[in-house]
Amino acid sequence: MKLPTALLLAFPALALAADTRDATFQKSIEEMFPKLVEIRRDIHMHPELSNEEVRTAKLVVDRLKELGITDIKTGVAKHGVVAILKGGQDGPCVAVRADMDALPIKELRSAPYRSRNPGVMHACGHDVHVTCALGVAELLAKHRDQLKGSVKFLFQPAEEAMPATFKGDWGAKLMVAEGAMENPKPAAVFGLHTTAIVQPAGPMDDETHYLKAGQIGYTPLIDNANSDRFAITINGKMAHGSAPHKGVDAIAVAAEAIMALQMIKSRQTNTRQPLVISIGVISGGQRENIIAEKVELGGTVRTYDAKFRDGIIVQMERILKGITEAHGATYTMEYRKTYPSIINDQKLVDATVPAFKRIVGEKNVIQLIPGMGGEDFSYFAQVVPGFYFRLGVANEEKGFTYGGHTPMYDCDEESIKTGVAVMAAAVCDFLDAVK
Repeated sequence: MKLPTALLLAFPALALAADTRDATFQKSIEEMFPKLVEIRRDIHMHPELSNEEVRTAKLVVDRLKELGITDIKTGVAKHGVVAILKGGQDGPCVAVRADMDALPIKELRSAPYRSRNPGVMHACGHDVHVTCALGVAELLAKHRDQLKGSVKFLFQPAEEAMPATFKGDWGAKLMVAEGAMENPKPAAVFGLHTTAIVQPAGPMDDETHYLKAGQIGYTPLIDNANSDRFAITINGKMAHGSAPHKGVDAIAVAAEAIMALQMIKSRQTNTRQPLVISIGVISGGQRENIIAEKVELGGTVRTYDAKFRDGIIVQMERILKGITEAHGATYTMEYRKTYPSIINDQKLVDATVPAFKRIVGEKNVIQLIPGMGGEDFSYFAQVVPGFYFRLGVANEEKGFTYGGHTPMYDCDEESIKTGVAVMAAAVCDFLDAVK
């Protein structure tokens, strides 16, 4: 599905009316803010892992009902929630996505709202994503007269990457398979993600660049990478450590394989093609004086181009086959293609960025380079044009300077105001422009 070129032409003509709406919305957001902080802290204190988001989904549904939204479907992709808010004027549908799950990380911050679920933490800002979406729902429910069409809210479970050995679909892919993007089918989908540390477009450097609360980051076209997982098992032969010649050392074979896999990037691929191969897990051996008969490796591959990614899989198989055969070992590899790269729709980006600049000021809208992270928003954006952008949450004075997926990650809650304002503006501007 493509957006019409006329969409780009319609936006400037609507800017004057949007300015008036922005002022009205901003007043309401200030009034809503204490409740939004309360919701965010509640979610943060009660994080739930992927496919376990029972409490969070209930909180979402209860809040939507309080706002007078009744078109709600629950149990989508296990714990997902799909809700439709109809505006006061006829028009198309646009979707807003917010992911709900947390990570298996022990929180180290001592904030009063820190996690009460040991070993589980909202270390990726999904608590803020849900809060912003609920804020947009509340704002537009209060001002239905400003809404020319409807908004489909996609509260998604299980965004955090599925393991290589998982069988079946989950998260956004499963929501799409279960019809979340149909009846009605939105004309576009928007998503935001909290971000503290970024690399602006332009010359690369080693400095740390923060995306601060009140700022928005975006990338045209490619936003992030194909995100894959793999699990490798190296099978050797056990022997006593004093007689290694009687066995096949799976640890030694695995070590050689790890080094060879790293050579794919440095010596076997076009240097212009971004690629990351990382081994994050290695496990093997039973005792210090026994030659290990099995080693298990787990890792991730990140690429932008799908065809290039397929070639990397072939190279990995060739390397593993050659090394294990050379040493008399064997191997198996389970390779799972998880999340496709997010490709932002260029027309949608061009049409929406002016709304961002109108809300936060031109200097606070920053073009970024694509990252190598992975995100399953891509499945929604494969169905309809999508735009996935970054919500700045850093504040050096308050100590909010840590990257996502770390035990010290937290967000400046002032960013919630920005998230609600820019998402509401993006939605309303889009619905105003589409005929």
